[in-house]
Amino acid sequence: MGDNAELAFVKTHLSNIGSLPVQYPDEYQQPPHNSLRKIPIIPVDLPAPPARKTEDTSLETIILTFKVSKPAHTFTIPVSPTDAISSIKSLLAAQPRAPPADAQRLLLRGKALADGKLLREYPAKDGDTVNLMLKPGFEWDWNTTTSPLPASSELKADAGKDKLNPESGSTRTGRHVRIPSVVLSPSPSSTSLPLSEVPLPIALTLDTSNIPSGNEASSLDAYHKKISSPDFWARLYGFLKSEFSSSGDADDAFEAFLVGIKGDLSPSDIAKIRDTVGIVGMNGA
Repeated sequence: MGDNAELAFVKTHLSNIGSLPVQYPDEYQQPPHNSLRKIPIIPVDLPAPPARKTEDTSLETIILTFKVSKPAHTFTIPVSPTDAISSIKSLLAAQPRAPPADAQRLLLRGKALADGKLLREYPAKDGDTVNLMLKPGFEWDWNTTTSPLPASSELKADAGKDKLNPESGSTRTGRHVRIPSVVLSPSPSSTSLPLSEVPLPIALTLDTSNIPSGNEASSLDAYHKKISSPDFWARLYGFLKSEFSSSGDADDAFEAFLVGIKGDLSPSDIAKIRDTVGIVGMNGA
């Protein structure tokens, strides 16, 4: 009986010791024979990566219709989405009765197309219609294929050259005045000449016949005061919006008026007018 009791005690004690958690010291290292000699690698079947799809859009061609409102006229040409807007303008300029590339302004769904961008950067699709307009200051006869007429500012500059030339015989009218002509005598020669051959001095003459009088000068001041007034341009813009059904057409008409008279305004006057009306010119000018 004593042996059986001792054996039962030993079994109970070993069972209690085996149920206790095992605690290892910080410097404990696992015996080498318990470590795996090689890390097992489980093979996993992976699908092959999808092949890259390359689409060559350089050969794609779409048909665009360029529409002119006044007078009603259309141009239909094939273009590529990778074409630059400047290249498309050159293609359009090669069509009969089309204006030159530097005079064109293209709008797609009311948004102007920039020359430095590609066509695919805009939502253009096959069969779309692009509005063709002329830049402010350009005039074009749509019934002929001649070169564009000079802008109004260029006409003023050419007229000024003729009126400043005393040999042209033209006179200045309106608010422009003529610069007095000055005739200078030739410089004396350094060589000594006989008295009979010495040229006589030429008197200087000033042509002041076309200098404006006091009344004309006051009229010029009143004219400049009126055209430099932002309120005048605000009323003009309101009138244009009442005449045109499209706000874009009203903006283009206002820009044409302002560009045509820009030569008589200072940069400060133009800035005040644009701030009052709220229309910014091309390139922020």
